[in-house]
Amino acid sequence: MKKLLFVDDDAELLAGLRRALHSMRGEWEMEFANSGAEAVNLLDRRFDVVVSDMRMPGMTGLELLNIVRERSPQTVRVLLSGQSDRQSILNSVARAHQYLSKPIDSRELKALLSQIISLGNLLEDAPLKAFVSRLNSIPSLPTLYLEVMEALRASDPSPGRIGKIIGRDIGMTAKILQVANSVLYATRCEITQPEKAVVLLGLDTVQSLVLSLSIFSSLTPGLDAACSAESLWEHSNLVGSSCRAIAHAEGIAPTCSGEYLSAGLLHDIGKLVIASSDPALSQQIAKTASEEGKPMWQVEQDLLGCTHAEVGAYLLGIWGLPFPIVEAVALHHRPSQSATDGMSPLAALHVANALHVRSQAHGPDVDETIDAAFLEKIGRLGRLEAWTKICGEILEQQQDK
Repeated sequence: MKKLLFVDDDAELLAGLRRALHSMRGEWEMEFANSGAEAVNLLDRRFDVVVSDMRMPGMTGLELLNIVRERSPQTVRVLLSGQSDRQSILNSVARAHQYLSKPIDSRELKALLSQIISLGNLLEDAPLKAFVSRLNSIPSLPTLYLEVMEALRASDPSPGRIGKIIGRDIGMTAKILQVANSVLYATRCEITQPEKAVVLLGLDTVQSLVLSLSIFSSLTPGLDAACSAESLWEHSNLVGSSCRAIAHAEGIAPTCSGEYLSAGLLHDIGKLVIASSDPALSQQIAKTASEEGKPMWQVEQDLLGCTHAEVGAYLLGIWGLPFPIVEAVALHHRPSQSATDGMSPLAALHVANALHVRSQAHGPDVDETIDAAFLEKIGRLGRLEAWTKICGEILEQQQDK
């Protein structure tokens, strides 16, 4: 049974949560505390999720979640905030994995918590839990991504405002302009301003790019010896573009193809997490894979009991990304473990990743195989040749840049 702790100095709000979540008592063990100090006294119970108000007398929600992070890094931390707290949260984003605005919608909270719990069930294995618990801190959503999401949630999203947010980060600006000027977008004029790049790429693409680039930039310092973040980004960008192209070829509406792009861009994020938490281990995995001629994910399974796919999916899941993206990342090497029986981001990602790993000859991963049985189950085995052609064309375009 999962353990959840709710903390708020508003007794009426806590009482409301008790009533709203009463139906979950058979699945969740819930505790309610009306102060940060009271919550700290309960932390020895090792909660799976802690949900705290931002503003409380004596100890703020940020201070409480900082203590939670130090004592129990694997605990998912959710912050409730009012409009006036937004900037404080953005300035201290590492202390919380997600935040919700007050007044809180109990249905929204229940849905969020259910997603977190469902993810835990999907990735419920002792080795993964053990690895995650060894992390000094589970990485939190990057500040820049949260700011862009705030701008995107506006009633009338402004490309100009989003472009200015991106423009504050030199590395982000360079990458966004690089993508916008690539031959994949067939522009006839040079794009030199982030604002124009946002208009060209579209808001769903920008959202996906900002998240993936923010993660890569935040986890890269000092990791070159363990993991080439630049090479990994190039591969991820290639796979993401291919996933979206496959989605379009299969009749997926452009407004729904963002999940395909995101899955491709983020599918290997677990590699960065492993390298960030234990560079020596990351190097050992690469060395063993090369010496034994095995794909790296199989070596990870041997050494860790889990792979970068599950690690990355766990991270994206607690960040609240849509389940199709989380599932695609978790199972992109072993798609037959999915219950899906139709076209999905997982199908596109599995094929695109395998094809590009082969073409880019990433060491031992060159022998990455495609699960024909899975493709047959979802009725897409006959489309493999077309998908292979799509990925080949995108690779050629990338190489011609």
